[in-house]
Amino acid sequence: LLLIGDSGVGKSCLLLRFADDTYSGTYIATIGVDFKIRTIQIGGKVIKLQIWDTAGQDRFRTITSSYYRGANGIIIVYDVTNRDSFNNVQMWMKEIESYASEGVCRLLVGNKCDLTSKKVVDYNTANQLADSLAISFLETSAKNATNVEQAFQTMATEIMKHTAPVHETPQSGKTDVVALHEVKSNDKCGC
Repeated sequence: LLLIGDSGVGKSCLLLRFADDTYSGTYIATIGVDFKIRTIQIGGKVIKLQIWDTAGQDRFRTITSSYYRGANGIIIVYDVTNRDSFNNVQMWMKEIESYASEGVCRLLVGNKCDLTSKKVVDYNTANQLADSLAISFLETSAKNATNVEQAFQTMATEIMKHTAPVHETPQSGKTDVVALHEVKSNDKCGC
């Protein structure tokens, strides 16, 4: 899974809330890319999610675009209190079209919905955009954990619907394990 969006929209906070159930109000810009892993269960299957948090700043765009190709799902995050971050959703969608695999699952997330008095992008406007893009939409708050779990569960469910399992191990009495994306080991030096 790949988290994309403008700098400061709360991608890292969403990742921390989902992976570690923690929140930090201190803003530290992501340099390049960060990632975390969390295992969840959906429909009796154990899903290991590898979530990549990309830097939203322009100067890292060439680095982060290389991560699109291997993504099974991409969450586009904007800040409900920042109109520019919402307006840039279309630009992020163009990035997906340019760099991601065809048919990649996508989800639009409006973060910081707890800041109701500062909200400048209303739910209906964002939902209409999501409908026009034919993608799902949720509002979240990493601060108070509103819909964070649901966002990642929704994305994982969509990926499972659209991705043939790479590896299943059905054994009596054991839960099936599905690896959504396996990276093959390369014994050669990457230099």
